Amino acid sequence: MTTDTTLQPSGADPGAEPPILSVADVTKTYGEGHTAVTAVHEASLSVQRGEFVSLLGPSGSGKTTLISMIGGLLTPTSGEIRVGDVLVSELSGKQLTSFRAEQVGFVFQSANLVPFLSARENLLWVAGLGKQRGRAARKAAAARADQLLEELGLAKRAGNVPEQLSGGERQRVAIGRALMNDPDLVLVDEPTAALDTAMGRQVVQLLRREIKDRGKTGIMVTHDLRMVEYTDRVFEITDGLLRDGGLPAERAAAGHVGGH
Repeated sequence: MTTDTTLQPSGADPGAEPPILSVADVTKTYGEGHTAVTAVHEASLSVQRGEFVSLLGPSGSGKTTLISMIGGLLTPTSGEIRVGDVLVSELSGKQLTSFRAEQVGFVFQSANLVPFLSARENLLWVAGLGKQRGRAARKAAAARADQLLEELGLAKRAGNVPEQLSGGERQRVAIGRALMNDPDLVLVDEPTAALDTAMGRQVVQLLRREIKDRGKTGIMVTHDLRMVEYTDRVFEITDGLLRDGGLPAERAAAGHVGGH
């Protein structure tokens, strides 16, 4: 039995615009027959434009698999995923490449910056994945990279390569890179895993501010209950089963914390 989590945010107007993200009965199974393993089972959720939500669960729960399907990195075994007016679950390989480059921003657990490029060059490299590569587009990309680095407090570190940056600075570069192509959706996978609590809070607060100020939509995968207070809603996933975890304050009051 599955729990339908396609709930509107609290106080939402039934006549409001459709959700920017809709996941309907999505399943991901690896293998076949008696060796088959279901990582995500009939997951459903919807997220409105401007929301920053958390996906909470322990390691191996299916949260990274789910967010990877939403971002077009994995293909669902069944079910539908829609971002805006794009039916992600039916895109071809070439279309998925364009979708990832132009409509989704990724922030990975270990930042995953290109080690031999400076902070500024890491942002510009992502801009080169988009469809516009003319002179005007390159000039606009350079200006956007400089603006993002300034907003993220990295203007003086723009010329530094990743090994010259602290863990928090690398994650801030990763946030800038995720926002570089002005995506509709920002997907964040365990952004605080390699950071201490104080730096982790700074990074998540920064993520929330950037997502809210730019009118984007964000989903943050985490096992750390302390970080969900910065999000608007919580979804919980355990053993591939997704359910609505309610509001962050309610989740914290319950005293449940995802494990490592």
